[in-house]
Amino acid sequence: MKYKSVFDIIGPIMIGPSSSHTAGAARIGRVARNLFGREPKWAVISLYGSFAKTYKGHGTDVAIVGGLLDFDTFDERIKESLEIARKKKIRIKFQEEQAVTDHPNTAKIQLGDENGELELVGISIGGGKIEIIELNGFVLKLSGHNPAILVVHDDRFGAIASVSNVLAKHRINIGQMDVSRKEKGKMALMTIEVDQNIEDHIISEIACLPNITQVTRIVD
Repeated sequence: MKYKSVFDIIGPIMIGPSSSHTAGAARIGRVARNLFGREPKWAVISLYGSFAKTYKGHGTDVAIVGGLLDFDTFDERIKESLEIARKKKIRIKFQEEQAVTDHPNTAKIQLGDENGELELVGISIGGGKIEIIELNGFVLKLSGHNPAILVVHDDRFGAIASVSNVLAKHRINIGQMDVSRKEKGKMALMTIEVDQNIEDHIISEIACLPNITQVTRIVD
């Protein structure tokens, strides 16, 4: 079930006109910004399906860029996000893709600066709700609506259990957990959505575990 209440169906407080094409798009952009951890210097935004056909009229372009600027769905600055990005000298490029995707409201965001890059694929599933379905080549399922941690780790016995044990010790309840790997025995990614924000010292404890390469937190 995708919706927990009537307010999920109506959609969030937002800058219009569409919860799917505007609020959802802004949230996809904001999750990308959150995962990147800082303001990017450039972004290439590839739009598919309905997003590609209507993005200018429905404000999908300004919404995604607003998200990259860390604006929430109701932030009035979203309307001026393209101009704000230009003034900040953030290079933005939109691409209308012809490929057929599983969901009509799909966006791929590639962003970066001199210190690194990130690639993310997200879909807007309606009512302002989203799912992140790919991150740097890893397949995942992330709603973007709950606190979460992404744990890059070596695909080794006990890695998942050790992270779960740390969360249990600190009474952090796991709402959803997925594990993705590109190749057996190589690098893998844990996506863990939890019921409350995770404090810095818990993140540090997980990062120090054997076979853990990187821990990234997404706050609510």
